Amino acid sequence: MKIKVGVIFGGKSVEHEVSIISALQAINNMDDDKYEVVPIYIDKDRNWYTGMELLNIDNFKNLDFLYKNIIPIVLCKRKNDFVLLKQKGLFKRVENKVDIAFPIVHGANVEDGSLVGYLESIGIPYVGSGVLGSAIGQDKVVMKKLMQSENLPIVDYVWFYDYEYVNDEDLINNKIEKLGFPVIVKPARLGSSVGITVAHEANELKDCVEEAIKYDSKIVVEKVINNLVEINASVLGNSEYLVVSPLEEVMGIDEFLSYRDKYIGGKKGTKSKGMINTNRIIPARVEPKIETEIKSLSEKVFRLFNLSGVVRIDFLFDKKNSKVYVNEPNIIPGSLSFYLWKECGKNYKTLLDDLITLAIKDYKNKRKKVSSFDTNILQNVNGLKGGKSMKGKLKM
Repeated sequence: MKIKVGVIFGGKSVEHEVSIISALQAINNMDDDKYEVVPIYIDKDRNWYTGMELLNIDNFKNLDFLYKNIIPIVLCKRKNDFVLLKQKGLFKRVENKVDIAFPIVHGANVEDGSLVGYLESIGIPYVGSGVLGSAIGQDKVVMKKLMQSENLPIVDYVWFYDYEYVNDEDLINNKIEKLGFPVIVKPARLGSSVGITVAHEANELKDCVEEAIKYDSKIVVEKVINNLVEINASVLGNSEYLVVSPLEEVMGIDEFLSYRDKYIGGKKGTKSKGMINTNRIIPARVEPKIETEIKSLSEKVFRLFNLSGVVRIDFLFDKKNSKVYVNEPNIIPGSLSFYLWKECGKNYKTLLDDLITLAIKDYKNKRKKVSSFDTNILQNVNGLKGGKSMKGKLKM
């Protein structure tokens, strides 16, 4: 019997469309002999849908047609099954069942632990990192604080909230200027390089900060690394077992690896293929000792953040000074970084199979732990100490 895999994608995020690309790439490469894919789409209004029309990316170009042919559902637990229950109509019938969830989502409101938190609450097995790792991986400030606590190399930075900038712009500017220009200004809780700009001097700073504030209330500003080479590594595994992929050297056409570099391409009219669209050199052109350092740091970040599944960890390499900095982990990377694993002989189908197998093992291990007690202590409770009984006091 095939395993029913509920691939969840979309969501209220500026990376909504990127999620669709990544999810359909994965679906098209899943082993049909072992898995039955059940598409689960979350639209930008947070409504959930299923239906075979979701498997054709061209249908997302005509949303009127799409919404007429997909079914609004909710994922829930019914007895011992995880089901997609139809939301509308007199009879809330089951549209499908799911054995395991596979979130392929990017950005705030979904990748940040919100979605896996819901999956945890209903108890369904799922692919990828849990709530803690997902939440940390979405907040660039929290992740930097955590890496600092373990003495991992990161670039100099400052951070602030939007209201602090509005209330005292000069104070924030002074903190930023102490870093030394140029600086890179980022929304703290977004991905895919959305809202990121570079300020080369003080008179450019205001526009850069205001651009970031459009997307997030929390802003991080980092010192730009001169002689920069962007290096990425992917890690596959869990707390017991992990392996690091070959390294990639990313070749962007913009000043930093931008949204355009990642998903649109350098030529006008280029059809997006997700992160595979990016220009890259694999393996990265670095000395063996730098490769070893980056792979070791990748393992440390993966374990520190309590991650699972497949992630991509981005590094900044100062080529002139031969200095490596950890930039950030991507908890659900674009295209699931399959192109990196392909370089060491693991095709996309095998990678997806590994991810589902890891998720099932993690789920079984989790079930062995004590998570509740059979004893119901409320049976022995007679009212609440320090308060009056509510019996007879409530009126309808």
